[in-house]
Amino acid sequence: MQSLWMIFASAMFAGMGVCVKLAAEAGYAPAKIVLVRSIVALVIMSCIVRWRRVPLATPHWKLQLNRGVIGFCSLTVYFYAITLLPLATAVTLNYSSPVFLMLLLMTFRGLRPNGGLVLAMGCGFAGVALMLHPTFAADAWFGGSMALASALLAAMTYFDVRELGLRGEPETRTVFYFAVISTLLAIVWIILAPATDAPLTLPGFCLLAGVGVFATLAQLAMTRAYARGNVLLTASLAYSTVVFSTLFAIAFWNDRLDTLEILGMALIILSGIATRWFSGGVRKARPGGKNG
Repeated sequence: MQSLWMIFASAMFAGMGVCVKLAAEAGYAPAKIVLVRSIVALVIMSCIVRWRRVPLATPHWKLQLNRGVIGFCSLTVYFYAITLLPLATAVTLNYSSPVFLMLLLMTFRGLRPNGGLVLAMGCGFAGVALMLHPTFAADAWFGGSMALASALLAAMTYFDVRELGLRGEPETRTVFYFAVISTLLAIVWIILAPATDAPLTLPGFCLLAGVGVFATLAQLAMTRAYARGNVLLTASLAYSTVVFSTLFAIAFWNDRLDTLEILGMALIILSGIATRWFSGGVRKARPGGKNG
């Protein structure tokens, strides 16, 4: 039953993507979308922190700051990608982050991949190549680059979250500080680079608030799923976000994927699941060189 929490989280993440794309089509600038999303998350997380009586003092403030800044950049770039690409394409490319995460762990933590992990990572890059095939619209290449950049930045945030977890930092406090930092950076962004966008209407506010509500519900459900369910099964079910996003894209925008894009999507999903399954066999490299 705990796996249902991850499926719910995936549906919420897909719903967030729908709200982001609809808000952009309504004329709202990415800065405003990020700001409202961050404020909603901050309000919800403030209530949770107070309810659970989680102390806000942290000895790892530098790592929290780094996680917050990189997470904000990842979120912003991801939202840009959603506005520029079909929803399913942007979400799938963003979900190539496990491949980048393993590359970071190999580079900075001296971890050595087993054969299965190398094959999984190769499938991931092959999937990206298929989704960005030569017939990919020229004006969509920038959006594709943004989606991949968001995947790389997301991997960097996972790297920081992993470090914070290893140091005993409560995840609730980490999510709270991310909301604080994202809100502050979004305010600075709007002040320094004001954009002319649509006036805030009630439907527009609902879309913007929906981004924050869906995202926060997804984060909470995902946290519960990982805490109480099988980690590998939960991580695998996370890719149902791609399925939900595809269904929503068909329902709202009548989007259709060609054969190469469907194959690329399947390879990225397979790669992400396999990366998590095979990562248990990764070991630290022996001292004395890159390859031991």
